[in-house]
Amino acid sequence: MRSCAALATIAGFAVCESLGGAADVQMEAYTERNETKWEFSLSTFTYLAQHARDYVNPSFTADYDRLHLEARYNYEALKTGSVWTGYNFPGFCIGKDLEVNVTPMLGGVFGDITGVAPGYSIEVSYKKFIKASTQGEYFFDAGNNSSDFFYSWSEFSASLPKADCVRAGLVVERTQASGNSDVRRGPLVGFKHKFKDKDVDLTVYWLAPGSREATFVFAVTVEF
Repeated sequence: MRSCAALATIAGFAVCESLGGAADVQMEAYTERNETKWEFSLSTFTYLAQHARDYVNPSFTADYDRLHLEARYNYEALKTGSVWTGYNFPGFCIGKDLEVNVTPMLGGVFGDITGVAPGYSIEVSYKKFIKASTQGEYFFDAGNNSSDFFYSWSEFSASLPKADCVRAGLVVERTQASGNSDVRRGPLVGFKHKFKDKDVDLTVYWLAPGSREATFVFAVTVEF
């Protein structure tokens, strides 16, 4: 009888332990799901051209776990909007310091031009103070195949390890929104500041300096 009682006691402890472990796993999964939240960003790029029309290009993004949503205006062409949906692949590291994030997207374009556009966004960072990013799309015009076009915007910048609020680098753009479809390059200087728990980024770009297509771009991005 004593042996049976001991075995029953041990079995009871084992069942309780297994139930407790299962409960802990469920609680961790529940907590992880609850920690997932929406992340938003709002940005405006103001183009001040030397011999072309000035305009503003606003965009808005919303991310929830792997889901990416985005809306743009005056990006593919003036008086033209686009809406996007994409998938945020889990970021992966190469070595200890190089991190890569990739988001493929599909967008619909409407306004002065109409069509569809597969696109992408790629971000690479090294030790938090060297960053490279590129976003691009290939626009398929619904009315005229000769108007199909590849748009891209790429940046490379670096900051001091202990002063990452200031960065400097280069930008390369290819667009026809302003009527110019050539590739333009130039320097950039950016400043980051936290204001009321929101990350605010101010960046100045100088596209095609010294040429007739020279353009200053003033960008403001707020993440919340």
